[in-house]
Amino acid sequence: MLATLVLGLFVFASPAAAEDVWAANNAGDEGIEIGARYSNDPGTGDMVPNLEGKTSPDDPNQYMADTHCRADGPDTVDPGCLALSCPATTPGGDEGTPVIWKQAPKSITNPGWTNWIPVSGPTCLYAAQPENVLANIAAQILNDFRQLPVNPGTLEAQPFPHTLKGGPTNFYTTAAEQAFDVTILGQAVHLTATPASFTYNFGDATTLGPTPAAGYSIPEADWLLNDTRTSHIYTATGNYPATITTSFTGTYSVNNGPPLPINGTLDLTTPPKTIQVWKTEKALVADTCQENPKSWGCPGAKR
Repeated sequence: MLATLVLGLFVFASPAAAEDVWAANNAGDEGIEIGARYSNDPGTGDMVPNLEGKTSPDDPNQYMADTHCRADGPDTVDPGCLALSCPATTPGGDEGTPVIWKQAPKSITNPGWTNWIPVSGPTCLYAAQPENVLANIAAQILNDFRQLPVNPGTLEAQPFPHTLKGGPTNFYTTAAEQAFDVTILGQAVHLTATPASFTYNFGDATTLGPTPAAGYSIPEADWLLNDTRTSHIYTATGNYPATITTSFTGTYSVNNGPPLPINGTLDLTTPPKTIQVWKTEKALVADTCQENPKSWGCPGAKR
């Protein structure tokens, strides 16, 4: 069974105003539902999105950003909050407010809040006025995700640049997960881009994918012999522009908050890599290339 987590996040203009709003919110089981839902799989502990309108039972916990920065009890202030500086992120902007994320059971009225484990220590919240900043970020996060300078990796081939007609040429990609720390609407946002699927275009009007197989490097002794999941056999000689398109999925978290899935992908295609496909010919020779560099088939021989 999956448990659905719905987070509400207020951001505040000043610590004094923050305390008033916190007190009002903490009087009952109130919060802001932003529509950014994800689920905790109790079997794996992983956070997974609820897609295509699928729903699951409510998470038994409620969550809040405690502007009092209480660490272990109602009268204990986390010393990190006292030392935390939250300067304005834009010229003339407001300073941020130190907070600590808390959790408590929804079933308890006026509960005793405890530190939310995924967040380590205090963090800063920013805003010119109380608003649901997570909803605003959620509305633009896919566009911002697609503007990130994500490295698409490279398409590798074995052997390269020359391969042989009729032999399996091994292809793989170097695309890897990447992380970015940016500021969106005055908030510190951490994004991750993870390669999820790949489409190989071998340049001879054949493709492979989308597939989750990123491929892998094989020993030179296996080149043209080992047929991997991402190998391709060219049936004609020539020069072929091969590419790979990688689809990256993403997550984002605001001010060290929980990671939320980005509803959409970033698709990046590598520049073409020319694969030169040759054919082989056999002949009997009397000398090795060391003995006679001009012998048939040697690099120094006339063609």
